[in-house]
Amino acid sequence: TRASSSSEKFGLLVWYLSKLQNRPISTKSVTAALIYAAADATSQKLVGEASEEYNIARTLRVAGYGMLLLGPSLHYWYNFMSRIFPRCDLLSTFQKIALGQTIYGPAMTALFFSINGAFRGENGSEIAARLKRDLLPTLINGAMYWPLCDFVTFKFIPVHLQPLVTNSFSFLWTIYLTYMASLEKVAT
Repeated sequence: TRASSSSEKFGLLVWYLSKLQNRPISTKSVTAALIYAAADATSQKLVGEASEEYNIARTLRVAGYGMLLLGPSLHYWYNFMSRIFPRCDLLSTFQKIALGQTIYGPAMTALFFSINGAFRGENGSEIAARLKRDLLPTLINGAMYWPLCDFVTFKFIPVHLQPLVTNSFSFLWTIYLTYMASLEKVAT
C-alpha cells in the first residue's frame, strides 16, 4: 500500500541517518563508492560502443576511489570548512565555494586521473601527459557545474549531510569524469 511504501522509504532514511551518526566515515565512503560505481556504469552505457563489453575493472577502480579517498576526504573537508567558516551567510558560502574550486576540486581531480592512470598501467610520464591534456579542460567544465552545486550544499544542507548531497551531485559529474579518465593515454 501507499502508506507502507512511504514508511519503508522513511525507514530507509532513518536507517541511513543512524549509520551516518554511528559510523560517519564508513557510511560516507560506502555511499561514495556506490554512487561512483553507478555513475561509471552509466558512463560506459552512454558513451561506449554497442560492441564494447562492460569494463568491470574500470567500475571497481572508480568505486575504490570513492570508497578509499573521496568518502573520507569529503567527511574531513566539510567538517574543516564548517570550522573555518561556521556561518551559512552568503560571504561564508562563497568563501567555501572558492576554496573548493581552487584547492579541493583540483587536488581530487588530479588524484583521480593519476590513480586511474596508474591502475591502467600508465607510467609517470604518461600520467603527467594525461594531466597536462585532461586536467585543465576538466577543471574548466567543473567550474561550470560545481559552484551551483556547492552553493546549495553549503548554504542549505547541514554539515553531516553535505557529503551525501555532494555525492548525489557527483553522479552526473562522475559520468563525465570517468569518460575523461577512460580516454586513450597520451602518446609520449
